[in-house]
Amino acid sequence: MNDTIIQFEDVSFAYESDEPGEAPPVVKHVSLCFQRGEFAAILGHNGSGKSTLAKLTNAILLPADGKVLVNGMDTADDDRLNDIRRTVGMVFQNPDNQIVATIVEDDVAFGPENLGVPPEEIRRRVDEALRSVGMYEYREHEPHKLSGGQKQRVAIAGVIAMQTECVVMDEPTAMLDPKGRAEVLETVLRLRRELGITVIFITHFMGEAVRADRVLVMNDGEILLDGPPRQVFSQVSLLKSVGLEAPQPAELCHLLREEGLSLPEDVLNRGECVEALLRVLEVAT
Repeated sequence: MNDTIIQFEDVSFAYESDEPGEAPPVVKHVSLCFQRGEFAAILGHNGSGKSTLAKLTNAILLPADGKVLVNGMDTADDDRLNDIRRTVGMVFQNPDNQIVATIVEDDVAFGPENLGVPPEEIRRRVDEALRSVGMYEYREHEPHKLSGGQKQRVAIAGVIAMQTECVVMDEPTAMLDPKGRAEVLETVLRLRRELGITVIFITHFMGEAVRADRVLVMNDGEILLDGPPRQVFSQVSLLKSVGLEAPQPAELCHLLREEGLSLPEDVLNRGECVEALLRVLEVAT
């Protein structure tokens, strides 16, 4: 089986403009692949094109040039639209915009019902999806009474119930408090680990991106960096040049290196930072 689930082939996209003349592209000649089962984080400042890239993955938007293929299916093929959206599901920033029912389990059932899934299969999928995100005990609750993190987990369950192979999350933790952000991220990591779901996670929280297998940095509609977190976050100066901060441990080591201390360039977390600083202190004494 081909390990590629989503493939961008020289993709460009521009939104229509009311102004005279051609609107500038917000995604420019992007070619990349996402592999089955990977957890990829996408970073970029506002206007970098990351949310547009997300919407191109499941035909919410269609390329102006180039192709997006989902399991080999062209997103521009209207006849394959349902199959594409069964394969790639979206979770957006505001869970209130995705919740359509007054009871949690009815909301999770909405997608499978629209796909014509038999009632007994819907029941099984809803229960499994809610268990997978730790929300089964809330199945008969009213969504509007849940916390932000709980609502977002219900939204994720709705995508899982459609049995998607890939979940694309467009800043799903941006509106949440730290507890809610932690709940959603741990849910995502567990789904990837236990169900093998491919996750494309757009975020502006560096601590979330550190947990990914792969980090992509977008700038001005193009892919600026693409690699493992340790490799990407070692390039502190380049990240700063496009308005992004590295994780704090990497940033601290970078600043101390500029002051002449001999510290590694690939520090990623607090523990590694402490170890590196202790080694420097041992040498100094």
